[in-house]
Amino acid sequence: MRRSEDFRRTTRSGVRVARPTLVVHACAAVNPEDRQVGFVVGKSVGNAVVRNRVRRRLRHLAAAELTRTPPGVCLVLRALPRAATEPAEVPTDLAKAWPKALARLAGAR
Repeated sequence: MRRSEDFRRTTRSGVRVARPTLVVHACAAVNPEDRQVGFVVGKSVGNAVVRNRVRRRLRHLAAAELTRTPPGVCLVLRALPRAATEPAEVPTDLAKAWPKALARLAGAR
């Protein structure tokens, strides 16, 4: 996901699941065959080195989850400051939040 309109649509009109290290936003994709993921890592997480490290970890973890995601879904993963200070919690939080967001999205459709 690259366009700000896609991020805005996903975060504002979709479902939201929060965990201590991250927030997962999900919404239906414009194209029913697409599966898109975007990442938001704000300055509150840390300096540029820390933010990029967190983004790389999220990208790696999201790639594994994306294979089990049905088509027609857009997701935005927003890292919280705890993702940098407690990196061991991120895989567990993502593994719990991702399917819960998809389930909520399926129920909202």
